[in-house]
Amino acid sequence: MEPGLRLLIQLVLEFAPVIVDLIQKRKEESLTTTNYLLPTVVNEAVRFGKNLMAENDSYDSSFEQTKLLQQQLAVYQRQTQLKVANQERETALKLPEVYKIFDSWPLRLYPSQILESQTNQGRTPLKVFLAPPQIKFDQFEHKTDGVSEIELMLAEGLRKLFNQHYSLHNPIRPTEFLAGAWDSKRFHSESSIKALYGILKTEPILILESENDGDYLNFRIAYWGFKQDKYYYKTIARLSYKEILQESAKSRALEWKKIRDELLALGENLEEINLLGRDNVFNLAILEKSEKWQAQGIDVSKLSLQYQVNHQDFEKLCQVLITCHFLVAAWVADVYHLVHYDVPPLLPKLLPSLLKDTFDLQSVQAIASGYKQVYQALEQERRYWVPELALQLAQSLSHLPDRSWAQEQIDYSISTWLELRQASPQEFANPLEAMQSAVRIEDEEYFQNLKEYFTAVSDRQSILSVEKLLDAIATLKYKLTLENANLRYTLTGHAGKVTSVAVSPDGEILVSGCADKTINLWNLQTGKLIRTLTENWGEVSSLAISPDGSFLAVGSCEHPKSNVKVLHLKTGKVLHTLLGHQKPVNVVAISPDGTILASGSNKIKIWNLDKGDRICTLWHSSAVHAVAISLDGTILASGSSDNKIRLWNPRTGDPLSTLNGHDGEVNSIAMSPDAQLVFSGSADTTIKVWHLATGKLLHTLTEHSEAVKSLAVTPDGQTLISGSADKTIKIWRLSTGELLQTLTGHSETVNSLALSPDGKLLASGSTDQTIKIWQI
Repeated sequence: MEPGLRLLIQLVLEFAPVIVDLIQKRKEESLTTTNYLLPTVVNEAVRFGKNLMAENDSYDSSFEQTKLLQQQLAVYQRQTQLKVANQERETALKLPEVYKIFDSWPLRLYPSQILESQTNQGRTPLKVFLAPPQIKFDQFEHKTDGVSEIELMLAEGLRKLFNQHYSLHNPIRPTEFLAGAWDSKRFHSESSIKALYGILKTEPILILESENDGDYLNFRIAYWGFKQDKYYYKTIARLSYKEILQESAKSRALEWKKIRDELLALGENLEEINLLGRDNVFNLAILEKSEKWQAQGIDVSKLSLQYQVNHQDFEKLCQVLITCHFLVAAWVADVYHLVHYDVPPLLPKLLPSLLKDTFDLQSVQAIASGYKQVYQALEQERRYWVPELALQLAQSLSHLPDRSWAQEQIDYSISTWLELRQASPQEFANPLEAMQSAVRIEDEEYFQNLKEYFTAVSDRQSILSVEKLLDAIATLKYKLTLENANLRYTLTGHAGKVTSVAVSPDGEILVSGCADKTINLWNLQTGKLIRTLTENWGEVSSLAISPDGSFLAVGSCEHPKSNVKVLHLKTGKVLHTLLGHQKPVNVVAISPDGTILASGSNKIKIWNLDKGDRICTLWHSSAVHAVAISLDGTILASGSSDNKIRLWNPRTGDPLSTLNGHDGEVNSIAMSPDAQLVFSGSADTTIKVWHLATGKLLHTLTEHSEAVKSLAVTPDGQTLISGSADKTIKIWRLSTGELLQTLTGHSETVNSLALSPDGKLLASGSTDQTIKIWQI
């Protein structure tokens, strides 16, 4: 196995658990920790975290909100660490022991020069120092003048690789390679590392140290990142540089043998040929003897076979050392930028070109396993980001020869995505098809990255499946564009489902009633909250505004407070409390002429709006959910849980007729302005259009997938609008029954609809605790 690869595997085995431990400690240290030296910074972090949690509690604990919260907390924790580091950096040079530390200071740079380094787009670069080996080459019989240049060659080779892949000016993975900064002739080992950490612990630093130990190099690394309470320093491998030099000399000898044999075949003289071969002749003779002895069973490793080395062998050694140092630095840089800035690893993409054909299954497993350990630690920290993190790792591992590790991460990413969205893959041919049932616009970046992965591994079938998902997102975005073209405002402020909305006759005020026992008054044109009425309403079920805009009727469905209150709209003063219902009041309606008020529970009571006197009672056998009164006030239509629509004379209480046709309870009723048509919305998911005078069924509209909860008719009588438990609002052309448009902004049942007097604005109240204002 190539030395660089062997060294990298040893690093992964040793260092990955260390990084995992650091991540776990970071997770355990919540934003309320008091370990920081700066209480003001900590308090700021605590306040921010608490505010985020409070904001999250005021919303439905949805997937996207939780995911966003995890990201915000992670980002702010990093920002807080940076603030702490910046202030610690400012005080580092003021410590009284700083001059004692200088006695073991191993750098040619002053601390201030390092501490003053700039960030790159808000990212603090990882600083990499090289402590090169001091190899005693005088033990070799044939020395070269190039030996003293090994430090320069090593620095130049690393500089080239860092500039190409991990440059200081790279906005994604800024890494500062400080060649020549280490005083390698004087300083090595623990005391120097401790001196550095004492002053530079605010800076993320990696030190690559190689120290001569006989025929070996002890390869060590020292590392610390943000807010580490101690540094990591360990010997991760011993490299036999003598073996590397001799292997290079052997390779040259074998190449020389091929050339020699070719020249002999041409008839050249052997002695003249050997003059050209120089040290290759000597090395080939030793190599052939050793092979001969080995074939006879002699253990040649016990023999002191000295091959002659030259500048080519030292260049080979330098190249091996360059590769070893860079592989280690790249892996650590990958982990640093991943842990602190969510940047995916780059090294797996570089490995094939760096190591050529020296990969084997064991190597791939070790490298992939190291990255996987780090990612798993991050996943524990941010559960809702697992699909993105696993996909990110898969994209990095896809460059390795064995792609089974990448495929494992892809499978994990997709299965977790489905699990988090509570989508079952059992009913589908493959998991990608199952994703269709839960796809959202917010998933577009994830699916784009998924497509890039399948493109990289040439999985055509999966590419087609992901393209279907992206097509579905494009459709959702198109619908949202239409929706946003209509949507003017989303009003938030209620803490329960919005049960009813009503618009004043002048089109200026929107009133909303809620299960949270409050009534809000809004400016319909601006969406601003005017005031909140907090009288002891009980749970508000229904609202109605009188035609002159003076009165607001409020129905309560909270037993035993099941009553109706009439109040002055502008002042909120209660004028009448109408008692008599023994069951929850589900609906209130005021006649177009403003003289009577109807309230429905298991029966309908008709009241004089001005005086609050009861006029009559309309007897139902089941709960009444909907009431509408004709323009002239002569007909009242009611819908109930017995699936029927009844027509009444509201002045006398006489029943007129009954309309049958629904297979579920009737939740909503509306009438056309000319009193020719009555519309009914039902739990059977349909809307029926009836001729009011004859009771004939004219149309059945069937596009909703769940119960129809609310209906509204535009003032011109040309358009019907329906709200449903399927979370949609549908707009219909009444003359043909054609569905014109579907509005899909709500995330829960649409309970109530109200139109402005000019029919241009629509208000919708929903179980999602919001009111939306639409341009129609």
